[in-house]
Amino acid sequence: MVRAALNHPGIRLSARDLLALREDARLPGRHRPATRRPGAVPARLPGAGMDLREIRAYSEGDDTRRIDPAATARTGTPHVRSFHEDRDDTTLLIADFRPAMLWGTGDTLRSVRAARLLARHGWQAAARGASVAALTITATGVSALPARTGARQLGAIAQMFAQAHDSALELHGDVSEHSQPFAAALVRAARLAPPGAQVWLATDGEGIARQDEAALRRLSRRRRVTLLCPLDPAEISPPPAALPVSSGAACRFARLRAFDPTALAARMRALNVIFMAAADDTG
Repeated sequence: MVRAALNHPGIRLSARDLLALREDARLPGRHRPATRRPGAVPARLPGAGMDLREIRAYSEGDDTRRIDPAATARTGTPHVRSFHEDRDDTTLLIADFRPAMLWGTGDTLRSVRAARLLARHGWQAAARGASVAALTITATGVSALPARTGARQLGAIAQMFAQAHDSALELHGDVSEHSQPFAAALVRAARLAPPGAQVWLATDGEGIARQDEAALRRLSRRRRVTLLCPLDPAEISPPPAALPVSSGAACRFARLRAFDPTALAARMRALNVIFMAAADDTG
């Protein structure tokens, strides 16, 4: 059981709250998502299948890994290949409940915001008939649910998120933050998400170490991976005054700076991962 001091909305994650998001999640229509490139006309996302759809001239924003060497050499200008999308529609929700996510200066922990964001995307996927899988990462291990369809699956995911979060709160401060390798969790995620799947990874961007990048790059190969970074109010509008920071007997004063997504977004782009900073949990 979670200690009474932690049993408060915004600190403890409630499965009931995640289930309630089914009613107010902004459900998409039956059309395919719009292209990542700017424009007014929705277009198909780049396919992740094996069947070639077309070879065309390179346009700004195209994935350079899709450049076709033969067509480029023959024409003298860069050309890219595009493939038909895999028909399987699967969404994987990854919730990071390691110690770096278990904090907050407002009324809600970052870990709770992360779970709410993921639940909204899960309900949207379920509404269009997609299969939804889930994975939680804590300091002591990984839990997973294989992909299934329907509201019952989202209910099971909500329960898993709530239970994993309770365990993380109880163990916070008693375990090493790095006792569970993040890269190992990403390898597990790749087994849950087939080619062409949509992967939503909610974590602190700083929690992705350089040694984790190879596993993240493999996960993003032939999958649409989005990094959801829930921001704390202190990261959006930090207090102007210097704050005391203590460690044991040592104490210093420091000023917080607003979160700058530039470096992290560029780092994720190099890994073929979409970066989204979320100021709230409305998706």
